[in-house]
Amino acid sequence: MAITKTPKTKDIPLKGLYVIFTRPTAPKDKIMELLPQHLERQVELERQGILFAAGPMETQDEDKVRTGMIIVRADSFEHAHEIAMKDPLHAAGLREFDIWNWSMNEGSFNVRINYSDQSATII
Repeated sequence: MAITKTPKTKDIPLKGLYVIFTRPTAPKDKIMELLPQHLERQVELERQGILFAAGPMETQDEDKVRTGMIIVRADSFEHAHEIAMKDPLHAAGLREFDIWNWSMNEGSFNVRINYSDQSATII
């Protein structure tokens, strides 16, 4: 994805978006034991500005194994791999993953911020 620098953004380093598709390699009960640490790591990445979005994906087939998608800002595939390997579920070998570079070309989102109650809504 080509991003054009402007005078206001000239000093901000640009990072690409990488999608980490993750799937279980262990029984659900083993994964659930480390789920709190996994979620803590996701929040940490969010606060650092690395995490773009993340969450589980489901199909209509309830018996199908749940896949997860983690989208991160990274400098390269190698950098995205380092980020993925620090996830407690990946580090413990309970989930495996593939990494794809994502060129986000279309789409939009709206944000509503209410100052009075300090709430925000993504529409």
